[in-house]
Amino acid sequence: MAMFYTYVLKSDIDGKLYIGYTADLKERFKQHNSGLVLSTKNRIPLTLIYYEACLNKGKAIKREKQLKTGFGRSYLKNRI
Repeated sequence: MAMFYTYVLKSDIDGKLYIGYTADLKERFKQHNSGLVLSTKNRIPLTLIYYEACLNKGKAIKREKQLKTGFGRSYLKNRI
């Protein structure tokens, strides 16, 4: 059974968060820190600070969108 992950990265440069989803968390994290992801390449190094496993891609995308809202960011501040 394939799992999908919603994850949160924190930039060591500016302290800002990046929220995304993937099917391969380890590989995606490597891509981010190697500068291969356009949206984070100028903010490396990044630290993985939070992730959730989801049973399907749709749920991972939905959770990503939730975490990007004001409520979601507030949830993350309380969680981390």
